[in-house]
Amino acid sequence: MAGQRALLLGLYPCVLMVFSMLLPLKSRGQTCSNYSFPSNQAFGSCTDLPYLNSYLHWDYHASTGKVKIAYRRPSVDTSKWVAWAINPTSTGMDGAQAMVAYQQSNGSVRAYTSPIDGDQTKLEEGNLSFDVSDLSATYASGEMTIFATITLPAGNGTTVNQVWQEGPLTGGGTPGPHAFSGANTLSKGSLDFASGLVGSAGKGGDSRLRRKYIHGLLNAVSWGILMPVGAMVARYLRVFESADPAWFYLHVACQHSGYIVGVAGWATGLKLGSESKGITYAVHRTIGIVLFSLATLQVTALLIRPKKEHKYRKYWNAYHRAVGYAVIVLGIVNIFRGLDALNPLNKWRLAYIGVLMVLGISFLCLEVCTWLIVLRRWRRSERPSPSQAAEDKVVRGYGYGAGGAINGIFRTQYSM
Repeated sequence: MAGQRALLLGLYPCVLMVFSMLLPLKSRGQTCSNYSFPSNQAFGSCTDLPYLNSYLHWDYHASTGKVKIAYRRPSVDTSKWVAWAINPTSTGMDGAQAMVAYQQSNGSVRAYTSPIDGDQTKLEEGNLSFDVSDLSATYASGEMTIFATITLPAGNGTTVNQVWQEGPLTGGGTPGPHAFSGANTLSKGSLDFASGLVGSAGKGGDSRLRRKYIHGLLNAVSWGILMPVGAMVARYLRVFESADPAWFYLHVACQHSGYIVGVAGWATGLKLGSESKGITYAVHRTIGIVLFSLATLQVTALLIRPKKEHKYRKYWNAYHRAVGYAVIVLGIVNIFRGLDALNPLNKWRLAYIGVLMVLGISFLCLEVCTWLIVLRRWRRSERPSPSQAAEDKVVRGYGYGAGGAINGIFRTQYSM
């Protein structure tokens, strides 16, 4: 009973972890309204931009038609550039008038303007179609901030199409191409400097990003949580005779639930892939197909499982374990490949790393408990039963001694 309690206590964190993953995580610990600039600058309005963990602060002066802005991007390292832009003619990057900033190799921060004429821009310096003054940038405590005063483009009123972006620096220390997936494709919208109203990148884009998150969540729960928990149930509950056959049904329930959820995640991935013309994730897609094929084979193999006493059962068991562990490993690897492609807030990656840590600790604890139980049973099996001890006593009484019956027989034979 003590061993069962220890095992159940080890499984409890796994169950709790599965349910906690389904709860919404706190979105951000910081908002623009509670931020104070180190330089004691103050802005009358601000907004939390919906993508790339960014913020925009501004002061609009109706009399002059000018806007003083500060674009902030926290938690960015020195290997990246950031940019904020207004697009007077469209809603995307093509035609945007950008203000770019990054830290140079000598430690100074460079800020400059760059008119963009396509998605493959190199962010070369140039004049914008509207006036920009007081342009500067700072980098401190992992946060890049662009300051500028702009004159709103004529004919747009106080509402503009804004675009914000980030990407890596090349080996030469110049801006390189940004990612063309996830939040980088949706970091745009409208902004009314007078009223503060902010528009999104469009319902279609929001819907697609939502489906990407659903795809990631389904696969993380199925391949990354339910499958490993099901394997742990089979490995550790089966050591208890009283848990047979309950452990088997619990194992099957976890694996089949994981498979069903995984199929839903796999299907959404195929749909997203068909909609992403020109954007492919070959490795992520290939692993996903192999993973789905192995999982399907694993589920259907239950239909041909030999009985316990069958001579081929040991080979089926070896195959079942090998494919099962392969599914778990490939699932975890592909979850991280998906996180790299989606590029969500860092909290999602940290959350899944936390899940793996809990699974790993639970595995170690349960492994130790299982071996202790097995060793204790082995020691018991080595001890003679009461009836066997009485028989040994009788044997010793007949002169066979500690050597047992065989030695006694030889002694009797030679004494005759």
